[in-house]
Amino acid sequence: MLGSVGELAKRVGGRVVGDARTAIARIAAVDEAESDALTFAVDERYFAAALRSKAAAVLVDAAVPHPDAPPKPLIVVENARAALAALLAQLRAPRPKGPFRHPSAVVESGAHVADDAYIDAHAYVGAGARLGAGCIVGVGAYVGAGAVLGDEAWLHPRASLMEGCAVGKRVVLHAGSVVGSEGFGWAFVDGRLERIPQTGNVVLDDDVEIGANTCVDRAQTGSTRIGEGTKIDNLVQIGHNCRIGRHCAFASLTGLAGSTVVGDYVKVGGQVGFKGHITVGSGVTIAGQTGVWGDVPDGMMLSGMPGREHREHLKTEVMLRRLPKLIARVEALERERSD
Repeated sequence: MLGSVGELAKRVGGRVVGDARTAIARIAAVDEAESDALTFAVDERYFAAALRSKAAAVLVDAAVPHPDAPPKPLIVVENARAALAALLAQLRAPRPKGPFRHPSAVVESGAHVADDAYIDAHAYVGAGARLGAGCIVGVGAYVGAGAVLGDEAWLHPRASLMEGCAVGKRVVLHAGSVVGSEGFGWAFVDGRLERIPQTGNVVLDDDVEIGANTCVDRAQTGSTRIGEGTKIDNLVQIGHNCRIGRHCAFASLTGLAGSTVVGDYVKVGGQVGFKGHITVGSGVTIAGQTGVWGDVPDGMMLSGMPGREHREHLKTEVMLRRLPKLIARVEALERERSD
């Protein structure tokens, strides 16, 4: 059991409307909730569905109107998403804790490993690498020669931090991600492609999170850099010499061509493509499937292919949908004239 409604409300700083003694065993989405579950709602539509569901109680945003005598208990909070995150965090499996080094792990001579690091089966730590306090190197994960992990960094199974790259404190690399892969640099020489050596590295600042099977390419020279607190989803490609600011969020299947510069607090939807050698300002929002072909000023919302200011894009879409009727009218007028 997770506790009573009243106990859960205290944990998230909420207030109870209804019976605070109702017991809660789990947290579940509206369509999966059973009679012992707490479900959640962030708007009126979801709140109505939650009240109709089998759930024992509902976690609801204070901005959502709610009855004084609801059919099931409510936990009312200022921010339902934040409260939900706090409750779910209590259900996660704890982080592995060191000191631990599996017998099958390989740590090369010259590596500097904190006393309390956790190094799991078949992991590899190269010569000259540095692992800070509380680091976790998961099953089959790879830390290249001279790479640096800040305190409490966590490489999940098969994640790779390649040679000479550095990540800050509490950075997370999810399963299969690769940080420091060879940048995509080529030149035509005598009719064939010749590789341009990629001699730089990748630097991830504190609290960056890289999703599963995402790749961040090392720089041709200097550093590919991702700023503090930025979160990158699964299956994202960050090209060489890109620079991404602080507290940005990139959704899955997005790709940044080389030398793209992104400011702070930028939100990017899924399947967005960046042309490369462009600058995106701070506070920008980019809708899913947008093609970013040029510089974007601070604060703009961008959508479409090619990307343009969102309201302008919507107006264009409306006009395009009217084209069939307009063409039909023009053809009718031409027939009248010909008659």
